[in-house]
Amino acid sequence: MAAETSRRRLSVQNTPFFPAYVVWELTLRCDLSCTHCGSRAGKKRPRELTLEEAYSVVDELAALGAREVVLIGGEAYLHDGFLEVTARLKERGIAPTLTTGGRGVTAELARAMKQAGMVRVSVSIDGLEQTHDRMRNLRGSYEKALQALRNSREAGITVTANTNLNRWNQGDLEGLYEVLSQEQIVSWQVQLTTPLGRAADRTQMTLQPYDLLTIVPRIVELKKRAFSDGILLVPGNNLGYFGPEEGVLRSLNTEAQDHFQGCQAGRFVLGIESDGAVKGCPSLQTASYVGGNVLRSSISDIWAQAPELGFTRERGVEALWGFCRTCPFASTCLGGCTFTAHSFFGKPGNNPYCHYRARDFQKRGLRERLVPQDAAPGAPFDHGLFDIVEEAIDAPEPEVRPFSGLLQVTRRAKSSEVVE
Repeated sequence: MAAETSRRRLSVQNTPFFPAYVVWELTLRCDLSCTHCGSRAGKKRPRELTLEEAYSVVDELAALGAREVVLIGGEAYLHDGFLEVTARLKERGIAPTLTTGGRGVTAELARAMKQAGMVRVSVSIDGLEQTHDRMRNLRGSYEKALQALRNSREAGITVTANTNLNRWNQGDLEGLYEVLSQEQIVSWQVQLTTPLGRAADRTQMTLQPYDLLTIVPRIVELKKRAFSDGILLVPGNNLGYFGPEEGVLRSLNTEAQDHFQGCQAGRFVLGIESDGAVKGCPSLQTASYVGGNVLRSSISDIWAQAPELGFTRERGVEALWGFCRTCPFASTCLGGCTFTAHSFFGKPGNNPYCHYRARDFQKRGLRERLVPQDAAPGAPFDHGLFDIVEEAIDAPEPEVRPFSGLLQVTRRAKSSEVVE
C-alpha cells in the first residue's frame, strides 16, 4: 500500500513529474444526493478553505506548472468564492474547468462563469431520464443537467459530458449518445462506477468483470461513430486495458494506436479536498492516500515528499499481486486504476475491471465474480471489501445481495426524491 512506501525524499526538481491536471473539491456541499457519489457529498465539511486560503492554493499550483484545474464538489458553484477562484485560476494562466451535476447552472450563472474565465463545463449525465433521475436521486435532475449543457454552451463555454457506467444504466448507453450528440458536446468521458462512497452501499449497481466482454466492444463502436460525428469519446482510467480494441478506445484520433500507460495519480494528477487534504488523485480513498494538508504544508513539499503521492512514480511489477502480477502487460499497466482496485480489495495492485483479463478467463471457459463481504463505514471516499471467485463462464447469474451486516434505513421520501 502507498502508506507503506519508504519516506525518502521525492524531489520535484529531478523528476519529470508535476501536477499538470488538478481536480479540486471546493466544497462538499451539494444540491443533489446521488446514489453513486464517492465523496458522499451533501453537507459542507466542518472546516473548508477560506477564499484567501484558496487564493494561496491557486498561486502554489501556478508555481508548480499546473495546466488545468477541474473544480468539483459536492457542487463547486455552492462555494461562496467559486467565481473568484475561477478568475484567479485564469489570471495565473491555469485553465479553469467545471464538472457538475448541473442542477444550479442557470443561464445567469453560466454567463458569470464565462466572464470569470471558465473554459469548459462537463455535465454528469448517467443515463436516459428515468435511469439518470434514479441515480441522481431526484426527479427532474435529467432535464436540469441537459439545461446546464445548453446554458453553458449559449454562454460561450465549451461543453462536454461524463457518465458513470454500471448495471443500472448500461442499457442506456447508445440512447444516451444520441441525446448527447444532439446537445453539441465536443467530448464524452465514460468511466466505470466503482464501489466507492455511496456506490459501496449499493452492490447491486456494481458491474461484474465479465460484463466488460460486452460493454467494452459497445463503447468502442460508439467511439468510432463519435469520431465521424466530431465528438471525442474518452475512456476513464478504469475502463479498457489491452483488449483487441485498446488502440481505438484510448486514441485521440483514428490513426493512432495508444494504450493505457499506468495510473497517473501523483505523476501528473493531483487531487485536493475542500478541507485542504492533498491526494494523488481526487478519487483515491482518503483514509489511505492523503499525503498532507495545504494548511500545514506547501503543496510543493507534499508533492515532493509524501509517499502517499509518490508511490506511482516508483512502483514496479513487484507491487502487483493476483492475476495482475502474471499479466503480460504488467510492466506497462501496473495494475490499472489504483482507487478502483483499492475499492474492492483494500489495496492496489490487482484490478478485476480489465478487458484483457476478462477475455483471458473467457478463453479458458471461466469468469471472475466479485462477492461483497464487508460494508463501507460511511465516510467520504470510503470502501468495503470484496472476495473474488472463479466460476464457469456459463454459471447462472446469482442473486445480488448487499454487504452482510449492511444497515438498511427506511425513511419517508420527499416528493422530489426517487424511491429505489
